[in-house]
Amino acid sequence: MKYLELLCPAKDYETGVAAINHGADAIYIGANQFGAREDAGNSLSDIEKLVNYAHPFYVRVYVTVNTIIYDDELDKVKSLIENLHKIGVDAIIIQDLAILEMDLPPIPIFASTQTHNDSIDKIKFLESVGFKRVILARELALNEIKEISNQTNIELEAFVHGALCVSFSGQCYFSQAITGRSANRGTCSQPCRSSYDLVDGAGKVLIKNKHLLSLKDINLSNHLADLIDSGITSFKIEGRLKDISYVKNVASYYNTLLNKIIENNQNLKRASSGICEIAFTPDPERSFNRGFTTYFVSGREKEQSSMDTQKSVGKKLGIVTEIGKGWFTIRSKDALVNGDGICFINPKGVLTGLRVNRVEGSKIFPYGDLSELKIGVEIYRNHDHEFSNALKISNKNRWLGCEIKAEQSDSEIIFSAKDEDNHTISITVSEKFDNAMNADKSVENIINQLSKSGDTIFKVQKVDVLMNNPVFIPTSTINQIRRNLLEMLLNKRIELYCKPINNRKSSDNPYITSKLTFKGNVSNQLSKAFYRRHGVSCVDTAFELQKVPDTELMVTRYCIKYEIGICPSKQGGKQTGELYLRDNKNLYPLEFDCKNCLMKVKSPKE
Repeated sequence: MKYLELLCPAKDYETGVAAINHGADAIYIGANQFGAREDAGNSLSDIEKLVNYAHPFYVRVYVTVNTIIYDDELDKVKSLIENLHKIGVDAIIIQDLAILEMDLPPIPIFASTQTHNDSIDKIKFLESVGFKRVILARELALNEIKEISNQTNIELEAFVHGALCVSFSGQCYFSQAITGRSANRGTCSQPCRSSYDLVDGAGKVLIKNKHLLSLKDINLSNHLADLIDSGITSFKIEGRLKDISYVKNVASYYNTLLNKIIENNQNLKRASSGICEIAFTPDPERSFNRGFTTYFVSGREKEQSSMDTQKSVGKKLGIVTEIGKGWFTIRSKDALVNGDGICFINPKGVLTGLRVNRVEGSKIFPYGDLSELKIGVEIYRNHDHEFSNALKISNKNRWLGCEIKAEQSDSEIIFSAKDEDNHTISITVSEKFDNAMNADKSVENIINQLSKSGDTIFKVQKVDVLMNNPVFIPTSTINQIRRNLLEMLLNKRIELYCKPINNRKSSDNPYITSKLTFKGNVSNQLSKAFYRRHGVSCVDTAFELQKVPDTELMVTRYCIKYEIGICPSKQGGKQTGELYLRDNKNLYPLEFDCKNCLMKVKSPKE
């Protein structure tokens, strides 16, 4: 049996609960430090509350501890991990291998995508030193994932939805170089979302003021079965900074898709328990998105970037067909309503927003100036008023199925409950009840009262009452018995929760290289000791702790030349000579490694 996990982000406790209620099998959340998202930290008490909410559904909670660590922070990190283990966290996600040198409790450890997990050799090494799971690089194609899976036994996790970093994860130094805010420390200023000019060596502007490094969001919803076949068991939604409505919508969407796949394959099962009843129809296009790409999962493709804007465009509705005084019409199957937010790219190439004031027939009357709107322009809805309201009221939607039985013997009645995971408990009642004056009515009342589940996580799906001589049991007594049964069943689930344990053994297997540049992100003595113990003779200091002149600020599989259709090797484009990105301060040389199909952004040209 292969267990599949839908892994959802949580900015905070409330978002984590929402993710669970909308289909998550696991949650990842940041603590108050070292979580690679400065604005998404949480107290230990809130994480413990989330653990207590999650575990009865057998949903797991993972905590990100995936920044690089400085020497004066090592004790704090060790203490944090010890406390996370005490409150029942199921795993930690790390980047800094100094953590493997610490004397820690047996908490499972996952290799963050920040450790740049893109090769078989790297993943074999991580497996050998005790990682339970590897979060794969986003750039990998299906055949590359399958090759890794075939040659390793470690759990494999892949991003399937959400924002993309254009750079190889853990290998981006752009923000640190120009602002002093390190992506490896959780404070990235996101220069990849800024606008640039593309200029040649003579200073000629080829593309002006476009978001040349800003990628669309990844959406692999049509490739879930392929990813399962390739060896992925955990399907990750990006978004620890996303709001609660986004998480409800996207979690529900992928929950539905995974359930449909499992329905047709008896060898697959969800990693958690419970059923989610969702009153809305999930649709990722109706939440924050920059447009969608499948990135490299099926090989290199064009239209990976969102060059016109780094903001959310939402769902495409149609094109403008008529414009009048204060109104316009569009050709669309979707209806707009008062309060919707819409947007379009104006003639200057800038995303422009309008708010719908009223709709009269086919005419849309917005707030704002329509002078930049033209017939034929594509209109998107980036705020769906009715859908947003549906998401707001979608709250406690998840429950566990159970059955209750009341079986009479000569001297007692045994009440038992069994949940969907076949956990069973029972209560024996020896009290002598009077024979029922109306046997059918008495049995009917027992069934009705035992069918209720109240404010619990259970839904009673079946009640059997087996009585040869039906008795009258007061309604209050039946209700108390039912409450006791469900409380005992919940306690048994918690008692039998299978907490993951890390049986990591010390290993001295050689690392994949004997020399580490600043890209090894070694920022403390314990990390340096780890690599030296694994045969690395030369260990450079992290970029954040030194000045590295004239270097690669990022390396990406995405290529601007290919994106705009001028790649010499794959699209027959002419040689361009030197190319640069230019902002209002700096000129950044671009280097194209055509042999390996990579693009590099270099330090600003002096």
